[in-house]
Amino acid sequence: MTDLRDGERLRRSVESLSDLPIRFVLGRHDTNDFSRADIVMKNPAVPADSPYLAAAARVETDISLFLRFACSPIIAVTGTKGKSTVASAIHFVLVGPHPKARLGGNIMDSPLRFIDDLAGDSTPVVLELSSWQLADVAGLGLLDPQVSVVLNIMKDHQNRYRCMEEYVADKRLICSEQSDSHTAVLSYDDPVVRAFAEATRASVLYVSRGKLPHGIAGAWLDGDIGRDNTDGERLFSADRLKIPGRHNRFNMLAAATALGAFGVEKSTIAARLAEFPGIRHRLEFVAEKRGVRYVNDTTATIPEATVAATHSFQEPVHLIAGGTDKNLDYRALVDLRAESVHLLRGSGTRLMEEVLTSAGIEFAGPFSTLEKACASARSRAAPGSIVLFSPGCTSFEMFDNEIDRGERFRRLVQRLPD
Repeated sequence: MTDLRDGERLRRSVESLSDLPIRFVLGRHDTNDFSRADIVMKNPAVPADSPYLAAAARVETDISLFLRFACSPIIAVTGTKGKSTVASAIHFVLVGPHPKARLGGNIMDSPLRFIDDLAGDSTPVVLELSSWQLADVAGLGLLDPQVSVVLNIMKDHQNRYRCMEEYVADKRLICSEQSDSHTAVLSYDDPVVRAFAEATRASVLYVSRGKLPHGIAGAWLDGDIGRDNTDGERLFSADRLKIPGRHNRFNMLAAATALGAFGVEKSTIAARLAEFPGIRHRLEFVAEKRGVRYVNDTTATIPEATVAATHSFQEPVHLIAGGTDKNLDYRALVDLRAESVHLLRGSGTRLMEEVLTSAGIEFAGPFSTLEKACASARSRAAPGSIVLFSPGCTSFEMFDNEIDRGERFRRLVQRLPD
């Protein structure tokens, strides 16, 4: 195993593998390790043009190996934002009729962990796939999900891509190799995603926040009701959902449509979606302290996601945001719905400050620690309001990653006095 991070940062991972015959090369890479290996397992975050990968005879990823050997029917989900929630909701519903259904991919669980547990070719698998994971299987002829889902395309990871079209092209791979017997669920509202219909042989179902044109197959949001566009039948009612936010109504609409395409009964979909509790780190209710509710939305790593989060509550919102830039456009922040804004330091924060200042939105900070930012938000939050941690940036100047960031917020909140 070779990693540019040193042994101290990887201590827990190394300890968990101590009973295996692994040679660790940490804090550096050695080209000979790559050229002599039978197979190099690539982490999705490693750029495809890495000279170390060029030295390898064969490069695989956990996704490519899984697709080579698993025979399970697959529902694959991607999008700039919402893919973890939608993939998790699909899996939550599936385990009703299919108790052994599994969930993996970008949602922090490699499908190789459960490949040996799959029962032949009958166990459904839901894969959340990032643009990087999709790029790693491009041209291999491996990805032909029974149902693919594309939620949206927004500007993201532009510190990694040379242009937006490269990012779009990687997202398009989720449906470009689908066969004509399978289904692609695409956002009708996003013109970039809608155009993916031209790149797939799969049957297309559209999902929309507004009424779909007559004759367009799919589903749409009729206020708080998700409706099938073919017969107008109700798929779910938003007032029964446990997760907040209009954007999550759209996410559940996409999940319901994908599940219907997979063959799940509509009554089962509606009943199970009403019980879906949401997932950790995505508008996650952490605790109520002295009448103030604290919500962890650390996976909001683009400004559009943060804006959507602030519009998810009727109560006054006190926002904690800021972090590391990914070459993004922060002008969406002019639509924030927040009583107060409290910023963490970072390269993205400096760009946030410019937008907020020009829009006349006051803010506190930037603060050098999460504790100080949280204390600032607490000082403004009256009982009945919400302190929302929704950064709108990535995390690497102050935290190991977005999950580490969210876990630190959760621990900080849990220590607050009741």
